[in-house]
Amino acid sequence: MRVKEVMNKAIAIDHDVSIKEAAKIMSEKNIGSLIAIKGTKILGIITEKDVVDNISDLGRKVSSLMTKKVVTINPDEDTDNAAILMKKNKIKRVPVVEDDKLIGIITATDLIANSDDLNEDFFFD
Repeated sequence: MRVKEVMNKAIAIDHDVSIKEAAKIMSEKNIGSLIAIKGTKILGIITEKDVVDNISDLGRKVSSLMTKKVVTINPDEDTDNAAILMKKNKIKRVPVVEDDKLIGIITATDLIANSDDLNEDFFFD
């Protein structure tokens, strides 16, 4: 199965948005992460854990705490490769990028929901 078959829509925000605003967007959209961008360039990712860890300082900008080294994947990659990438990097979410443009996101939850199509070696490694 290909990443593009199980990915979800990614929600992007400006990197200068406040943590409070990011938390509000995550809550309204019922999602666990946002991709911080400037123009069309991915600058980072902020997760609900980042927000919780910084709950006492919600006025700060997302850019001050987002993860800046963002691991991405191509939509035509196999979901097994997405699982391997997540495991190797100890992450739960990977933005999907095509021609340097954000087109979606794939999460560990997406992989688990489609686990019948994953290589069993991933789970029993």
